[in-house]
Amino acid sequence: AVPTPALYFAAHYLKCGTGVAVTGSHNPPEWNGLKMMVAGVTLSGADIQRVRERVEREEWTIAEEPGLIDECDVIPAYVEKAVAGVRGGVRHRIVVDAGNGIAGPTAMKMMERLPVDAVPLYCDVDGTFPNHHPDPSKPKNLEALIERVMSEGAAYGIAFDGDGDRIGVVTDTGAVIYPDRLLMLYAQDILRTHRGAQIVYDVKCSRRLVDWVREHGGIPVISATGHSLVKAKLRLTNAPLAGEMSGHVFFNDERWLGFDDGLYAAVRLIEILARTDDPSKVLMDLPSAVNTPELQIPMKEGEHHAFIKRFCEEAEFPDAEAVIRVDGLRVEWKDGFALARASNTTPVVVLRFEGDTPEALARVRTVFEAEMRRVEPNLAEPR
Repeated sequence: AVPTPALYFAAHYLKCGTGVAVTGSHNPPEWNGLKMMVAGVTLSGADIQRVRERVEREEWTIAEEPGLIDECDVIPAYVEKAVAGVRGGVRHRIVVDAGNGIAGPTAMKMMERLPVDAVPLYCDVDGTFPNHHPDPSKPKNLEALIERVMSEGAAYGIAFDGDGDRIGVVTDTGAVIYPDRLLMLYAQDILRTHRGAQIVYDVKCSRRLVDWVREHGGIPVISATGHSLVKAKLRLTNAPLAGEMSGHVFFNDERWLGFDDGLYAAVRLIEILARTDDPSKVLMDLPSAVNTPELQIPMKEGEHHAFIKRFCEEAEFPDAEAVIRVDGLRVEWKDGFALARASNTTPVVVLRFEGDTPEALARVRTVFEAEMRRVEPNLAEPR
């Protein structure tokens, strides 16, 4: 078993372009499935459904020659490629929390090659996840990391999700640096050498990221949420960087290969923060707004898509500055935004709210949720 990014790397490294990972990432066991890469393209949406339909119809194409099975450990090459070009700097003490997911052993191999003293936390693999769920997008799953960072006197902490393609970060005082703010740091670094480049972000990201990218000479490009959809937008724009609010980060410059990789995102973060004596100050100085974490409204399978379709058609926001239907409904006001979209992986409606002030956040959320309940009066409370 290897982290999902190692599979993507293997498809490039072994020059086959195709691979399949059995994974549910951070999802509960009953939601495990397949991530498929065919001829260098990660399948999503309708493409995955076409594969399912062919399997159900038993439409097989029989190869003229039998296939071969060749076992190959790509982890050494993956680690070597990831750490290549990272120069030394200030050697900080950090904590690495893999949440007992598959990323732990590979992450620690990388840490041994980087300018950090890394303290492992739950880096042994245990698919029952006995300590906490390996989903760094949920603040409660970062509590153990925060506690360990503070007890160790570490400069910052890094968390990975279950299959290693997403990253989470906390400061020395326990502040959570959400991935859209982290993307600002990466964008600033990338745009130093890629002036005028496009930077791709998903619909859940902060409006502050858009302004930040423009201020640093880049062009922000919005994308639907979903690692395969963001990756498709990355190919279309040839952007050197993309990221999602969930923690997927894609480096597509001369050093990396354009797939989402939490482990490699950690390498680039360590490289950037090794240039300063105070990493947490650098992180906390990134622009922020008042926002909610990702909220969810559970529904029955299929109902979440039906609700979002109806909401996009019927909702009215006459005082909004912009209404964006790239993925669900994102409504922007001069001092905040609200988003509702259907999850690609579980039957839930995903919500996010942001305001320039607590008062703006409260108003945005109240207006948006009231319109949701006008469209569907029996809507459950988000959690």
